[in-house]
Amino acid sequence: MKEFLDKAKQWLTSTFDTETQAEIKDLIKNNPDALADRFYKDMEFGTGGMRGVMGAGTNRINKYTLGRATQGLSNYLIENVQKEQLSVVIAFDCRHNSKKFAKIVADVLSANKIKVFLFEDLRATPELSFAVRHLGCDAGIVLTASHNPPEYNGYKVYWADGGQIVPPHDGGIINNVNSLDFSEIKFTANENLIEFIGKDVDDAFINGAVKNGCLSDEIDRKRLKIVFTSLHGTSIISVPEALAKAGYSDVHIVEEQRIPDGDFPTVKSPNPEEPEALKMATELANKIGADIVIGTDPDCDRLGVAVRDTDGNMKLMNGNQTMVVMTEFLLKKWKEEGKINGNQFIGSTIVSTELVNDIASSYNVETKVGLTGFKWIAKMVRDFPELDFIGGGEESFGYMVGDFVRDKDAVTATLLACEVAAYAKQNGSSFYKELLSIYTQNSFYKEHLISIVKKGMNGAAEIQQMLSDMRNSPLTEIDGEKIETLSDYQASTRKNLITGEVSSIDLPKSNVLIYQTANGTRIAARPSGTEPKIKFYFSVNSTLDSITDSKKTEKTLDDKIERIIKEMKLN
Repeated sequence: MKEFLDKAKQWLTSTFDTETQAEIKDLIKNNPDALADRFYKDMEFGTGGMRGVMGAGTNRINKYTLGRATQGLSNYLIENVQKEQLSVVIAFDCRHNSKKFAKIVADVLSANKIKVFLFEDLRATPELSFAVRHLGCDAGIVLTASHNPPEYNGYKVYWADGGQIVPPHDGGIINNVNSLDFSEIKFTANENLIEFIGKDVDDAFINGAVKNGCLSDEIDRKRLKIVFTSLHGTSIISVPEALAKAGYSDVHIVEEQRIPDGDFPTVKSPNPEEPEALKMATELANKIGADIVIGTDPDCDRLGVAVRDTDGNMKLMNGNQTMVVMTEFLLKKWKEEGKINGNQFIGSTIVSTELVNDIASSYNVETKVGLTGFKWIAKMVRDFPELDFIGGGEESFGYMVGDFVRDKDAVTATLLACEVAAYAKQNGSSFYKELLSIYTQNSFYKEHLISIVKKGMNGAAEIQQMLSDMRNSPLTEIDGEKIETLSDYQASTRKNLITGEVSSIDLPKSNVLIYQTANGTRIAARPSGTEPKIKFYFSVNSTLDSITDSKKTEKTLDDKIERIIKEMKLN
C-alpha cells in the first residue's frame, strides 16, 4: 500500500491542478482501497487503445493520462515521420468529457507544433478513420469508450493508413509514453495550428459509405421498412443521412434514443450485442411491421441487426451470423460482376466463426485470419496492396466493406445489411432465410460468448490464473469429444494433444487459447483488451439438410453449448 501512496503523493505537486490534488487528498484520507485501484498500474493500450474509468490517477482516464499519451505520440511522430508539417485529425463521441478531452489532446499536439484538424462536434469513429487518409494526416485520434458503461472514456490512435496502430508503431509510441514524466507534457496550445472541421468531411465520408455499401441498381430500397436506433450515440449524425442518400425512404428512428447522451438513460448498456439494448427498437418494429432493426454502439463502429425469423418474430443476429450473410452477399455480387480472379480476400479473426472461411473458399477467395481487433484486418489491407479487399468482420458485431475506411464501420455496414434485406425481400426471401440457406449449403454453425467480469487488481490476477490453468493443465475432452489441438497464441504454438506434434503460429503474440476437437467444436479464451473481463467463445456445428429442420438443429447445438459451459463450471 505504501508504494501506491508514494505514487499518489506525486500527484500533489504543482504539476497537477488544484482540482486533481483535492481529489487525491480525499482518497488518501478516506478511501485507501480506491486509491490503490487508481495507482496500482498505468493505463495501458489494449486491442482497442486506452480505455478506462474517468478520474484522477495513473489507472484512470484524465487530463494527465491523456496528455502523457498525446505527448508520447507527438514525440514519436516528430522522431519518426520526416515531414515539415505534421498533422493529426481528432474526433470524439457523446461520452461525458469527450469534447473537453479532445480539446486537451488538440492543445498538446499544437503545443508540439503539430497541425490539428478537430471535428467541431461528435462524429462516428469510422469517419475519423476515413478522415486520416482524406486529409492526408500522419495520425488520427478518437476519444471514445465504445459500448462501455457511462463512467468510462478512452483514446484510440490511428496511423497514416487510417488503421489503428499496430507494431512497430504501437510499441514505439508506448515506449515514448512510458518514458515521460507528467511534468514534460506541453499543455499550452498554439491555437493557430488548430482547425475545426465538419460538413465537408461529413459529405465525403457519407458519399463514400453509399458508394461502398450499395451494391446493385436492381434493389428496390423503398420497399424495405427499417427501424434504426443510435442508442444515444454518434450515429445519428451519419446513418439516417446515408440511408436517405442510398434511397431508403421508409426509415423509422427510435425517438427516445435519438439525442446523444453519455448517460445512455434508456438502456442498461449501450451495447448492440445485447437484445435488451435493442428492446425499444424491436418493440417499434413489431408495432409498425418493420422488416429489419439496426442499432449502433455509441461511437458507431459496431452494429446490431434484428430481423424476422421463420415465424415472423424479431430475432437479434449475433455478430458471426451478420458477418456470414453480408460476406456471402458481397461475394455473390463480386462474382456476378466478374470481379473475382484469385486476387481478392476476406478478413476475419481467430475467435470469429469458421463458417466465413468455408463460404469464401466456395468462391475460390482466400480468408486471411488475424488476431482479435479490427486493427489487424486493417493491417491485412495495408500488407497486401496487390490484393482486393472485399470485406471483413469479427464476431463482436463489427464489419468493414472494401477499402474506403480502415476500421469497422457501422455506417457502411448498415447500408450493406439493408441491401441484403431489401434484395431478399423483393425476391421472396428474407435476411434470416438467407442465413438458413447458407447453413444448408455449408453447416449450421452456432456460436456463444460468455464474459466474466473481474474488477481491480485482484480481478486481473484471477483472469491470469484462469488462463494459466487452461494453458498448463489443458482439457483433453469436452462433451465426450477428444480435444485435438490447443492453440496458444502467447507461445505461438499449436499442439496436437493426441499425437504430441507441435507447429508454430505465424501471428503476433497474444494471450489467447483455443481448444478444438476433430469435428470443429471450438472453445477460445482471452482477456478483454479494454475491460476487466475474461471472454470465452464457443462454436459448435452440425449439418442442416433442410431449412425446416433449422429449429431442431439449433436447439441441439444450443444444448451442446450449455453442456460445455456446465462442464467447464462457467455458469
